[in-house]
Amino acid sequence: MSRFVYFTRETWISLRRNLLMTLAGVMTVAVSLTLFGGIWLAQRLVDHGTSRWKNGVELEIFMNVDANQQQINSVRSDLEELIAAKQVRNYKFLNKADAYSEFKRIFKDQPALIESTTEDALPTSFRVAPTRGELTAEVSARFNSVPGVDQVLTPQDQINRIIEVTRYIRYAFFVMAAVLLASSLFLIMNTIRLATYARRREIEVMKLVGASNWFVRVPFMAEGLVQGAIGAGLAFGVIFGLKVVLSNFVHNRGAALWQGFYVLNWDAIQIGIFVLLIGALIGMLGSAIGLRRFLEN
Repeated sequence: MSRFVYFTRETWISLRRNLLMTLAGVMTVAVSLTLFGGIWLAQRLVDHGTSRWKNGVELEIFMNVDANQQQINSVRSDLEELIAAKQVRNYKFLNKADAYSEFKRIFKDQPALIESTTEDALPTSFRVAPTRGELTAEVSARFNSVPGVDQVLTPQDQINRIIEVTRYIRYAFFVMAAVLLASSLFLIMNTIRLATYARRREIEVMKLVGASNWFVRVPFMAEGLVQGAIGAGLAFGVIFGLKVVLSNFVHNRGAALWQGFYVLNWDAIQIGIFVLLIGALIGMLGSAIGLRRFLEN
């Protein structure tokens, strides 16, 4: 118990003595781990969304605005054949009233556009879900030249664009996070070196009376652990706040493209726990490196 009290007291004294360096180390750890965790959380968002598409990508067959009932029935008949052939799982027909409701939902922030648009100006459509994602292109090609069909839209281009942009952003932020994590490591290391240098006489006396290297190390490693853990804790809080922001962003998007995207509280908690472990590891590693020169003899 006396050793625990000694280690706690020495750790607290060292943290207070180098307050500015301690704060710099904490903030650098917090920023770097926030970047790291934030990008990981955004990746979870994309993973959830694209997993839905991989299991069955929805496509939309838009009819011409003036398509007649016979042409609409012809498309419906073809879709029924594809269901029988197990190429299409299901479909939904959206009449002009449905299209107008969807239009109002998507453009709810532009009332002038809604007022200037009527139901008759919007086309009917079929929202189709193939049984497998790889059948999307085949089903789409079948309806491209059918009379009365204006166009067939699939989210594949948008999916590829989102994944590609996210990949490049993820790489860039991971590089930035790695640089900042290295900076955190050196800041903590230098903080420990300053604390060790200021107490070098005391350490020499402790060594002379038989104190082991680990007995000397523990307070300094605890100091690094505290710095890393506090920085990681701040990052954890920001990451959970980012989860709320991402959830609200996706929820408020009107486009059907975003309907499969989501992040869970458990996603943020898992990432946060990992971030805490990284922060603690960086703190202890920085301390161990900072002490090595003074304890090598």
